[in-house]
Amino acid sequence: MPATFRDRKAKILQDLSIPDDQYEDLSPKGSVDEGIKDLIAEINGLPDYVTTSSCAGRVAVYLEGAKGAKGGGKWLFTSHDILEPPVKDGGSGLMAMFGLSDEAPSAPLETEGVRFVHFKSEPMILHILTSSLTSAHHAASAALQAGFRESGINSTQEAKDGSPACPMVAVRSSGLAFDCIIGYYREGDSPEDQGIIKPMVSEGYLQTLVSVANQRFRTNIERRERFRATLLKNAGPSTGK
Repeated sequence: MPATFRDRKAKILQDLSIPDDQYEDLSPKGSVDEGIKDLIAEINGLPDYVTTSSCAGRVAVYLEGAKGAKGGGKWLFTSHDILEPPVKDGGSGLMAMFGLSDEAPSAPLETEGVRFVHFKSEPMILHILTSSLTSAHHAASAALQAGFRESGINSTQEAKDGSPACPMVAVRSSGLAFDCIIGYYREGDSPEDQGIIKPMVSEGYLQTLVSVANQRFRTNIERRERFRATLLKNAGPSTGK
């Protein structure tokens, strides 16, 4: 097993050992998702693998940034589990949950200065550093068999200093993902409208989106478990060369 892999894995595991209330990464949540912690621990328990980034899958509502500006967007809602819509006055309260006002749905006739709100449903994604091409092929094959059809192996060449390659495996699939515009915010509206994000769809439509997202999240969980079982099967004590 390459020393470069052992060193990188030791550093990553050290970072993951930090308590949740102190750990931060680049995701909106800022830590490892609860629903994927066991899988991460099992992968990292194998000698030839270590996860470098992960997402269990999520439903998110995102307000775009201003056109032509870097960043500036805002996450209005994020969940890494099946959604249970809140109850409000006998009906669901998804408008408030997703940061939308409770006024009647409308649509901007002109899009200049408009920032749209997106409802996003995204499946699991994992990046796994491996000790060898043999290990990488095993992980990629497990991902493809489980239904993560856009999975593949990256970085198979030796480092510039001649160190052996430590291939990265990306476990991913776009088949379960979808993105819908559900609201908008117009820059330069009247002062009383500042900060108000207007819905473009009804509460009933949001309920339909949540139902579809939940169905796909259940499929995501099933594929995740198939990947887990296939990866752990025949992984062996060490596949590194």
